[in-house]
Amino acid sequence: MRINQGTPKTDGFYMPCELAEHRCIYILWPERPDNWRNGAKPAQKVFKNLIEVMSKYEPVVVGVNQDQYAHVLGMNLPNVSVVEISNNDSWIRDTGATFLIDGKGGLRAVDWTFNGYGGLYNGIYFPWDYDDLIAAKMCNIEYADRYRTEGFVMEGGSIASDGEGTVIVTEETCLDPGRNPDMTKEQIEEKLKEYLGAEKVLWIPRGIYGDEDTNGHVDNVVQFVAPGKLLLSWEDNEDDPQYERSKEALEYLQSETDAKGRKFEIVKLHVPAPMYITKEESEGVDSVDGTLPRNEGDRMAGSYINFGIVNGAILCPQFDNEYDAEAIKVLQECYPDRVIEPIAGAREILLGGGNIHCITQQVPKP
Repeated sequence: MRINQGTPKTDGFYMPCELAEHRCIYILWPERPDNWRNGAKPAQKVFKNLIEVMSKYEPVVVGVNQDQYAHVLGMNLPNVSVVEISNNDSWIRDTGATFLIDGKGGLRAVDWTFNGYGGLYNGIYFPWDYDDLIAAKMCNIEYADRYRTEGFVMEGGSIASDGEGTVIVTEETCLDPGRNPDMTKEQIEEKLKEYLGAEKVLWIPRGIYGDEDTNGHVDNVVQFVAPGKLLLSWEDNEDDPQYERSKEALEYLQSETDAKGRKFEIVKLHVPAPMYITKEESEGVDSVDGTLPRNEGDRMAGSYINFGIVNGAILCPQFDNEYDAEAIKVLQECYPDRVIEPIAGAREILLGGGNIHCITQQVPKP
């Protein structure tokens, strides 16, 4: 499909809220042994379960590297399409297309430049050349024209949209010197408005404590319940390093309004109790120069905000953690018309550096 020469905003396109109806949802099959332990077999088990759950609610497209194609195709999963999409790793939220609609039946997408979360300055893996082509491949599969932001680096997990003109990001990610070091905050904000069809960008200062993989992506911090209503990752223990970040985000959001002038209603969703990489988990990951290591004793950037959204359901990560049940309860209260699907084994996804939201990317129904 063609590359559009204008911008989404001038063409009348915008990023809808994830809660809007989906045409389908994409996921990439994990396999790299320097990120996923034990040859990615434990992670693959969780991914397969997640795919089976998602496929109950909407069509799922599973992208796989060539050497895993026959294996995944042989699973013979219902309502699932297996396609060959070469990739460097499985974070399709960040590497994939950000799809846009115009409210008139049109579907297009933003193809962000991807550089491995910071390029050669502070990126977490190399190379990333296959990943930078994923968005274009998704657009071709979906017959959607795209807008390529050549040279402007952004990841889908760094953006939250209410579909009504408000976009939320974090300064920690979007102002990171490994992304767009020659641009000012104001220039980045204008770029986001143009390519997301937004009217207002809100800048939470920092992401979740310990999120070295993405430098603080917003999808670990906030998610929309509805326009004007947010879920916020919360820590109430003042001795925990996450407390200051949660309090900082809360105070900032309470002082702001959205693009429609509404004050935010904010629901707190407690982060998991601290989780640390075990010796066994660390030793299961291959050590490769240029890849962010998984060291024994490292605290993982756990967050229940990093849940998935499909038509009719919320996919809630479960870590065998003391706050798992509370997360399900809060999500059910926030989304009473959706089934809350607990996804067991989400720790395996977290060991790779993200969670359910990070490994999925929806295509809205125009």
